Amino acid sequence: MKEYRGSLNGQGWTGWLCERPEDLRPFMEWVSRQRDVVAFDTESQGLGIYHMGPDFLRLAQFGTATEAWVVPVELGPAFRAAAADALRILPKLVGHNVIGFDGLVVDKHLGVKLEDFCAKTTDTMITSKLLDPRGPEAGGIGASLKPQSAKYIDPSAPDTQEGLTALFKSLGYTKKSGLGWKYVPWNQPVYIVYSMLDVILASRLLVAHQADMKAKGVRPALVAYEHEISEMCAVMSRAGMLVDRPYTESLYGTLDAEREKHVAIAARYGVENVNSDRQIVEALLGMGETWNDRTDGGALSVDGSVLRRFADLTDKWEPIDSRTPNPLADAVLHAKRAGKWRSAYVDTFLGTTDESGYVHANINTLQARTGRMSITKPAVQTLPSGDQMIRRCLLADEGHVMVSTDFAAVEMRVLAALADVKRMKQAIKDGEDLHGFTARLVYGDDYTPYHRKVCKGIGFGKVYGGGAATVSRQTGAPEDDVRRAMVAYDRAYPEIKRAGNRWKRDAFNNGMVHISATGRRLPLDRDRTYAVTNYACQSAARDVLGQAMRHMKAAGLLPLMKLPIHDEILASVPKAEAEEVAREFERCMSFDLFGVPIEAEAEIGGRSWGSLYGADF
Repeated sequence: MKEYRGSLNGQGWTGWLCERPEDLRPFMEWVSRQRDVVAFDTESQGLGIYHMGPDFLRLAQFGTATEAWVVPVELGPAFRAAAADALRILPKLVGHNVIGFDGLVVDKHLGVKLEDFCAKTTDTMITSKLLDPRGPEAGGIGASLKPQSAKYIDPSAPDTQEGLTALFKSLGYTKKSGLGWKYVPWNQPVYIVYSMLDVILASRLLVAHQADMKAKGVRPALVAYEHEISEMCAVMSRAGMLVDRPYTESLYGTLDAEREKHVAIAARYGVENVNSDRQIVEALLGMGETWNDRTDGGALSVDGSVLRRFADLTDKWEPIDSRTPNPLADAVLHAKRAGKWRSAYVDTFLGTTDESGYVHANINTLQARTGRMSITKPAVQTLPSGDQMIRRCLLADEGHVMVSTDFAAVEMRVLAALADVKRMKQAIKDGEDLHGFTARLVYGDDYTPYHRKVCKGIGFGKVYGGGAATVSRQTGAPEDDVRRAMVAYDRAYPEIKRAGNRWKRDAFNNGMVHISATGRRLPLDRDRTYAVTNYACQSAARDVLGQAMRHMKAAGLLPLMKLPIHDEILASVPKAEAEEVAREFERCMSFDLFGVPIEAEAEIGGRSWGSLYGADF
């Protein structure tokens, strides 16, 4: 057994590395003496919990504020059993990003059930985001362990990440490649100190977070709620989704052909490289296009929003019908998309499936400042709403069909509820087409579909923080027309503007922090105070989904759930029970929010997710 010593913020620590089976006895004796919270972490070969093989897990670490133990589980069954026994014996655990990652690791590779692990674990990444959800780029400190430790524990804490980077480089690997995690010797001192510090820091961080949450009034119920949501999403990640491998392999070639087709079209307009902004700008100017969008460096921008505007497409790739689509912009967009879809989806589906053919997405439950979730690897949340091609790759389980349950106009219902918008609430209760109802208030009884589209854009602009320029870009309506409609919109629904002003005042009085309907702390930027309505609505909409998920869990539906996507829950349901289960999902997603009915509709598809979007299987 090898001993290590160090100090953090003047407080010493001691760590022990179990090198031989006989070293496990003092470790287990230490475990048996623990009565308070013990920190836990793992080191592995990378991030591929389900597809990197049985030797994925390398180390298991346990610790307190002053002590740490490292158990190299890769050394054999005795070490693996000791780590698993310790997890079962210890009464309370803490760790950083442990529920969405380490909990799945021990479930898959140590035989410790995810549910048992989560029942006694506090995740300091969750508490860090409840204290301040912003990343460094937005003025926050970030939720990673290093910046959190620098703020709450010791600004001069050893930067073991830099040490690891240098170590991996000395071994011939880059940190980015991820191979260093697999091939660094299990007993390499820098690696061991890094692993020990992770649990010591997490243990101290919990104490600091608890004090700060109490000082800032973060509700314990909100902490428990976020842990429950995180556990549910981890259960969905563990279940995974079945990949239709033959279809996905054929799609690889299809996307290659699609890309080459549009690359050839772009070449006809002088763009030899669709990734060259300079060539695209020159060609578009030569075609007579004019625009003022600029990059940070001052050059004309040809990012996706600019190209979609020229191609007459919304950000959901739906036709705007406001101009003749520019064929070059359309070709560049489609060429880039085909290449991105092949690498981001097809390669991921084919390269990260487990031994049973399932892909396990990573669900980030507190990704955005507002608490909105995101999904990565594969990032299916970013797919255009009408896509069936990529969604066709993913299948319901054998004998099952796909069921998607989606909220009905949840953003506008949340806005009506939070701001107490009388006319809007009545229209919702009366079953009106809300955007048509708004267009009648703004334009009169002879409103047109065009007017409805503008009012719909303005409504979503209120929820998502888009101004006249954004609404104009999304709807194709002239900006002046949008501005005039916005004035009429505010006259029709004066409560929205009043609520926004009230929320801004409250934020000013609370240190530029908006407190959401559920008590979530949402820092407000001083130069973007108008975003408070966006933050309030998006945060509440996310928690409406979270509450619905809790209803589903209580109803026994969690084993069928696959992914939470925006305001939708995707599920794999036994075909014979699909109708009954779909109605149960609708029931779980339907309830009252401050006097506004939140409603949902379930759609039953075929075997593939794509069947819900028109695919024939």
